[in-house]
Amino acid sequence: MADRPRNIWSYRGTFIFLVAAVGFVQLLPLHPGPGGMPGPDIILLIALSWVVMRPDFVPVMLLAAVFLIADLLFMRPPGLWTALAILGTEFLRGRHVQLRAASFFTEWLLIAGLITGMTLVNGLVLLIFGVDQASVGLTIIRLIFSILAYPIVVILAGRAFGVRKVRAGDNDQRGVRV
Repeated sequence: MADRPRNIWSYRGTFIFLVAAVGFVQLLPLHPGPGGMPGPDIILLIALSWVVMRPDFVPVMLLAAVFLIADLLFMRPPGLWTALAILGTEFLRGRHVQLRAASFFTEWLLIAGLITGMTLVNGLVLLIFGVDQASVGLTIIRLIFSILAYPIVVILAGRAFGVRKVRAGDNDQRGVRV
């Protein structure tokens, strides 16, 4: 019984380490110059995949802190992407029981729609307030790459870090059967 909370905290620590490592790599000046292709939003994909598979491993306050720090480090308007990420992850958290029984293709379509909606709302809010943003083409490319990278992130979360979907008969963080 004492191992369960420790196990949850080890997964939370793994999540923080993973997001910090991805953020560090994204901040490195590895691109030779302007005009590069944007990559997927790996931090968002990690958060979405972990919330779908094990919502008890990533509480909302942890996600809020991670995304707010990412907003500050990546020089995005503080709080906007954080709020959208929290709304998106909480939307998924509320549907994790239905997603447990759904096929991966259904999950992927839901994630694709969610990321698309988040990107559209983000662009619209930035447009309303007159904030400079990336071109529409680059935003669409980043959106497509993010949607296509989701299965890879899910596979890595399961194989490399042992994060799997909760199944009937598993115990939650309080030791209660799901």
